[in-house]
Amino acid sequence: MSAEPAAAASPNRPVLSVQDMSIQFKLPQGWITAVDRVSFDLRQGEVVGIVGESGSGKSQILLSLMGLLAGNGRCSGSAVFEGQQLLNRPPKELDAIRGSTMSMIFQDPMTSLNPYMRVSDQLTEVLTAHQGKSKAEALEVAIEMLERVRIPEARRRIRLYPHEFSGGMRQRVMIAMALLCRPEVLFADEPTTALDVTVQAQILELMAELARDMRTAVAIVTHDLGVIARLCDRVIVLYGGRIMEQGSLDEIFYDPKHPYTKGLLASTPRLDEKVHGELRTIPGQPRAAMGDFPGCPFEPRCALRIDRCRAEMPALLGDDKGRAVACHVSGV
Repeated sequence: MSAEPAAAASPNRPVLSVQDMSIQFKLPQGWITAVDRVSFDLRQGEVVGIVGESGSGKSQILLSLMGLLAGNGRCSGSAVFEGQQLLNRPPKELDAIRGSTMSMIFQDPMTSLNPYMRVSDQLTEVLTAHQGKSKAEALEVAIEMLERVRIPEARRRIRLYPHEFSGGMRQRVMIAMALLCRPEVLFADEPTTALDVTVQAQILELMAELARDMRTAVAIVTHDLGVIARLCDRVIVLYGGRIMEQGSLDEIFYDPKHPYTKGLLASTPRLDEKVHGELRTIPGQPRAAMGDFPGCPFEPRCALRIDRCRAEMPALLGDDKGRAVACHVSGV
């Protein structure tokens, strides 16, 4: 598994700054915490990967930033985008941002695209709504973007319905739609899950190229470390709604500190290892998020745990370059 970042991180100020974000959901048994005091920045031209097992809270972070949290959810903290607070903003105000300066690629393009509308209508609608273009102007821009995401015969195929495209082509349409207004921030929620390996590689190469050429800040959520290795500059490792570790791609892959990060890497096949042995699994199951608990969420599954891990959540400590670990046993 190669660990080559797609684009060099930009040293400028963050385009998006998230501070102490917490997300809770109300269930019959009470409020549960899905994300607990998560903080991170996104910079221009940078691709940040948020990785973790299912249920770690990855997707809820992106949905909250887009104002798409479920009705039984609530979000606290701060998320500042171009000087504007995103969290809990009225939908009408968010509509001016969503799709224009901030966009999202969803996991399943077949449920994200309207099956009753031609692709041309769905793409041009974005441009007429956000940029005031005429339908003819919007159509030409949409065709140009479909060509950019390498859909063959784009001028003819733009008139088709979503079901007339393959899964990989539908995902390219979703990427084109998200990038039509050249957003400053792009969120991607498991964008290659339903695709075969060859198409997945093409989509990741395309996203890396667009991030580099358009200088868009990208946050991608995935459980697949292969996707992270191919696309990202920085990595955030999430478990139980908390950040366990964060750092550059090379730091996370070649010098992991947290036991959970080490467990993820040990359970993933790698092509760059000379000696191949059996893949190791992380014992146990993820802890159910049933309210607050005082210690580290990974403590029940951690081979290095000490008494302090059960009683006290370790702080996320690190250096001024963004390398940080939340662990009582291992640190930066």
